[in-house]
Amino acid sequence: MIESNKNKSRRFCLVLIKPSHYDDDGYVIQWFRSAIPSNSLAVLYGLALECAEQKVLGEDVEIDIHAFDETNTRIRPERIASLVENADAGMVMLVGVQSNQFPRALDIAAPLRERGIAVAIGGFHVSGTIAMLKERDPEVRRAEALGISLFAGEAEGRLGQVLKDAWDKKLPSLYNFMNDLPNMEGAAMPLLPAERVMRTAGANTSLDAGRGCPYQCSFCTIINVQGRKSRHRSPDDIERIIRANVAQGIHRFFITDDNFARNKNWEPILDRLIRLREVEGLQINFIIQVDTLCHRLQNFIEKAARAGVKRVFIGLENINPENLLGAKKQQNKITEYRKMLLAWKQAHVLTYCGYILGFPNDTPETILHDIRVIQKELPVDLLEFFYLTPLPGSEDHRKLHEAGSWMDKDLNKYDLNHAVAGHPRMTRDEWEQVYQEAWETYYTDEHIETVLRRAMATGVSPGKALFLIVWFKGCIGIEKIHPLEGGFLRLKVRRTRRSGQPLESPLKFYPKYFIETAWKQIRWITLYLRLRLIYRKIKHDPLRHEYMDLALEPVADDEMETREMFQSEVAQAYVGRVRRLEKIRRGEAA
Repeated sequence: MIESNKNKSRRFCLVLIKPSHYDDDGYVIQWFRSAIPSNSLAVLYGLALECAEQKVLGEDVEIDIHAFDETNTRIRPERIASLVENADAGMVMLVGVQSNQFPRALDIAAPLRERGIAVAIGGFHVSGTIAMLKERDPEVRRAEALGISLFAGEAEGRLGQVLKDAWDKKLPSLYNFMNDLPNMEGAAMPLLPAERVMRTAGANTSLDAGRGCPYQCSFCTIINVQGRKSRHRSPDDIERIIRANVAQGIHRFFITDDNFARNKNWEPILDRLIRLREVEGLQINFIIQVDTLCHRLQNFIEKAARAGVKRVFIGLENINPENLLGAKKQQNKITEYRKMLLAWKQAHVLTYCGYILGFPNDTPETILHDIRVIQKELPVDLLEFFYLTPLPGSEDHRKLHEAGSWMDKDLNKYDLNHAVAGHPRMTRDEWEQVYQEAWETYYTDEHIETVLRRAMATGVSPGKALFLIVWFKGCIGIEKIHPLEGGFLRLKVRRTRRSGQPLESPLKFYPKYFIETAWKQIRWITLYLRLRLIYRKIKHDPLRHEYMDLALEPVADDEMETREMFQSEVAQAYVGRVRRLEKIRRGEAA
């Protein structure tokens, strides 16, 4: 019997793509296994599942959802187009698109639009420029000219309407929800299929427990895109996310909150995770991001460790108080750095800290001096360096834009790994040179041995520290890519090159790629074996647990007089202000 058309279901195809970006040679940065999972992709996939379950397009319309992360998956626009064209209707969403990914997003979108496929782009570049600039960003205008629908803001409670508009072929040029940020509690959970997660190193997935940040850092885009008011998921939401992932064999999580310590729900969330681990025996662990004052929250570090936090990223940013003040990073107090880092050491949690190079007062000499001070006096495990970058969506970018100051027009370079603006005290060559020297200065074999000795003496996993040190040193020195964009086994596709750059001939491309890949693997193996020898030497030292140095010493009352970190003129002035404020608080002011 032939089924009537009335009862025949129709199909809407939704393709979600998190684009990568191009290296300096114009090839997509892509790996056999990438490093950091995309939370934006997980959020949109979870919201799309909710729309499919709710039948937002009608009872007779099935929504087929496909999710791809280009950092570990080759994207062929012609195949993406075929997915959509084989359905009754559909669209492609390029999600979580940062400024450095925007040129790649347009290169994916252009051939899709030529075939009449509906395309939308959302993420930090669209949202940030709409929030901070009076006029449209030039690359955003290019997207509009291609007929791409732009989405500014967050998609909770809005994705269903976008899908309806796509089904009806009535997508507007812009959805702007920047002034209406949604509540997160009870929202659809971020989720990625296991086969997608398994394409990341270590099978990590991601979730956001909260959004928004109360601080005012001038280089930050978070506060202008996600707002300064803390919004958060409930402990029940978090448990639901954890259980859904554990059910598909995923046990490692990256909590992407820019500052989990400022999440108002941090304690009940950690208590729930502790119960899942200690009572139910779930083998789960986490990476989180926090500020430098997190140790002041009673029980925060102790509970984070019990909840399964194994690594923590801290925005140290700088040890020069004048630089921090100029960037409105007043919450970073250099007098608290050692207390905070030692507290994480005591909890056996590995720390890696972000450090920004290129504040207005920086010179090559001061940068390298400060790095050597950090090596001696702060118990940091890993330090990762970034250029001070006027990211579109930040206050720094808006000020330079309004002043007409020079900024590089190539958005692909806005990855924190390129100098894209001028500097008052360094030439561009000097800035780029000291950026490379910063990595080389911190990751010497001598200091790597010190970091591993500190890890072994304090109960932090020296094996994990070694793995991450090899990763960081190799990504910069061998792959010429920032560790946050690194992965296992670099993949290059001859035909996937940036628009405007010529395709290399097969006779040139393939021999060069194979030789380059083989040589890189030799260098990776050599690096690992060399550092492994250092690790083994420490491991077999009978006195390894008794190791002590200046950075590991307990915080003393006279540190501000004896430690080199506090001896510069600006540091002394800062210390004086701190002491005066302490006296006022105690009622001891003269």
